[in-house]
Amino acid sequence: MNVLMVEPGKAPYETQIGDDLRSMQAAVDGYLEDVYPFEQSVVLVCNEHGKQDGLPFNRALRDLDGDIYDIIAGNFFIAGLGQNDFTDLPHDLAEQFAEQFRQPEMFMRVDGKILAAPMPDEQVQSGMSY
Repeated sequence: MNVLMVEPGKAPYETQIGDDLRSMQAAVDGYLEDVYPFEQSVVLVCNEHGKQDGLPFNRALRDLDGDIYDIIAGNFFIAGLGQNDFTDLPHDLAEQFAEQFRQPEMFMRVDGKILAAPMPDEQVQSGMSY
């Protein structure tokens, strides 16, 4: 299944993973949580216990005003949605979400609030396809 993989500190990249549960769990290093924060027919799949397990913060999810409402911890991928399951992410949507999540973020707590800032380019690792 073609997906867009997003790892902490790395640029997003398209890759192939198996469409079976074991392959998807391996991609996110744990149990799956599916999230539907976008208008497009796609799913964001992440580790259900990423924050509890202390996985590194990855990217912030923002509302229409640009305010952070959640932060994904650990690896996640974006896949397409079929009638009953996840499916290949079309290339045009992969490009769209690669641009949206292009810049890895670093997070800091200031006055009890978590803020996100773009990670400096020299710290960004390029994604690899496998």
